[in-house]
Amino acid sequence: MYVIIAPIKIKEEFKERFIEEMLLDAKGSMKSEPGCLRFDVIQDGDDPNKIWLYEVYVDEAAFQAHLETPHFIRWRDAVEDWVAEKPEEGRAIGASIIWPPREDWGK
Repeated sequence: MYVIIAPIKIKEEFKERFIEEMLLDAKGSMKSEPGCLRFDVIQDGDDPNKIWLYEVYVDEAAFQAHLETPHFIRWRDAVEDWVAEKPEEGRAIGASIIWPPREDWGK
């Protein structure tokens, strides 16, 4: 499995619109991408204008395919001016899950 953990700092005046677009991308990923196993959108406990993405894909190729989907491209283009700090500036990382195994999720 391939995991993305990405912090995104949002400009305060665009927070609500950003979250609306982010949820469209997250839901689109879960609905139409068989390689996307999980897509969590998390609000930072210390900074309400910081969103963390936790995405799980079957492999890195599935994540790369995600970057070409219409819902991702729509999100990327819509939020471009609403972001104060992009994930690559905020140290987005790709990783692998050690535990729990996929078959134990939801137990």
